[in-house]
Amino acid sequence: MRFNPKARLDTSRTRDAGRSSGGSSGGSRGSRLPIPGGIGGGGIGGVVLLIILFVIGRAVGIDILGGGGGGGGAGLDSSRFTDTGRYTSCTTGEDANNSADCARVAVENSLFDFWTDELGGRFEPEEGLVTFTGSVGTGCGDASSDVGPFYCPPDKTIYLDSGFFDQVLEDQLGGPDGGFVEAYVLAHEYGHHIQNLLGTMGQVRTQQGPQSDAVRLELQADCYAGMWARAATKTQDASGVALFSSLTQQDIDLALEAAASVGDDRIQQKTQGQVTEESWTHGSAAQRQAWFGIGFEQGSLEACDTFAANRV
Repeated sequence: MRFNPKARLDTSRTRDAGRSSGGSSGGSRGSRLPIPGGIGGGGIGGVVLLIILFVIGRAVGIDILGGGGGGGGAGLDSSRFTDTGRYTSCTTGEDANNSADCARVAVENSLFDFWTDELGGRFEPEEGLVTFTGSVGTGCGDASSDVGPFYCPPDKTIYLDSGFFDQVLEDQLGGPDGGFVEAYVLAHEYGHHIQNLLGTMGQVRTQQGPQSDAVRLELQADCYAGMWARAATKTQDASGVALFSSLTQQDIDLALEAAASVGDDRIQQKTQGQVTEESWTHGSAAQRQAWFGIGFEQGSLEACDTFAANRV
């Protein structure tokens, strides 16, 4: 993954809340997956409530299940934190090639441009991409650094503890390491924002099982990530300059490997030593890879309609 050195980056939607202490692992309106074991600490009865609407976050709560999304919610309340200015030096694609922080900005810019074109008048930008360390207050409740990247519907905002990729995804879950892994995760979370805009979240009724609505929601977000990856090298900055200079098959392979590492079956096998399909909320490794592939190969909202599929 290489960015075009001539591209100009827009940091207006990317903020950093800095480091704070305290907080709990999510609130009543987020999405979370109970994972047995000691990942991240703070277990409740031997169960750690970790990941809120990350690649493996399950859709629960009134905002998602209570009858439609359509971009509802008051939006990001930035008074909950003070922006540290972490991204102010990110100005060009060359900065993105030399800094993981600036690469994050460039990926957000690419997602913004892609979905602006894809949805047209139906598109509303996310309120923000907010990074944090320790904990952060959100419209879905307080989130600690135990959580991974998540989308909070009331805020219309993606939250990310950037240490998640090394500390949890790679070290704890055995996922891959590489630049496009984070890009895939951000694209998945942006997919949840698109679902919020289109009202898809209101279709979720059944919450467990390999064919459940919760799984279909997560697989659709994977498919949307594939749609973006297919078109990423065509996305542009505000002046019409290409944001990416290259995206390789190795990058796509990293995305597929990351998708597999957060499959329900892989997580269950790693954390509890057995696979129980009836409790799946996000899809198996094979399902997640398959639907990313559908988005990448077919590149349309219609192809990504997991709710219309007989089986996912």
